[in-house]
Amino acid sequence: MVEPQWFAGVARVEANPADCGPGLLGGGANMCVMATTTVRGLPLPARLTSLIERGLWQHPGDAVLAEVVPWFEDPLAFVRNPEQMMYASMSLDMFADDPYSDYFRVGRGSRSDAPLDLPWLDADQAVLIAITRNPGDDGALALDYRTDPDDPRVVGTDFWTDDTDLCRWRVVAPAFSAFAGRLGL
Repeated sequence: MVEPQWFAGVARVEANPADCGPGLLGGGANMCVMATTTVRGLPLPARLTSLIERGLWQHPGDAVLAEVVPWFEDPLAFVRNPEQMMYASMSLDMFADDPYSDYFRVGRGSRSDAPLDLPWLDADQAVLIAITRNPGDDGALALDYRTDPDDPRVVGTDFWTDDTDLCRWRVVAPAFSAFAGRLGL
């Protein structure tokens, strides 16, 4: 059995071979590879974990993304692994804790009198999975765990279709599994 690995809030937990079953990646007859990976204390969806482990979590091309996220004007880069997701998602904390968080519409449900919902993103319930390629563009796609902890919806920033010039978060797909399917992953 491989020892668990830890990196800045990312936990990689190895499965007990007796627990191997549907949804777990087989690592041979005597072991399962990754059972659960968490980023910011949130479990990555099994399908995303599987794609990462098999090297298949890769950008499908700008044309494919333009069909899935038609309002998004800036080119995106996929955040390739849990460690990079943790690092990229630190920006959510910065935006949520900033006095100007209204611009990015990132807050913390734990500090709010009312539940945060779209067009706001709850920094405590989100992990970034794609960010803009060009520094300063500030766009992203995120897993939004407010809907389902096992298969969270995917949301994206929208700076382009609202006359207020404020960011708003919009649904890209109702679940990560649907998002991956639309990308052909």
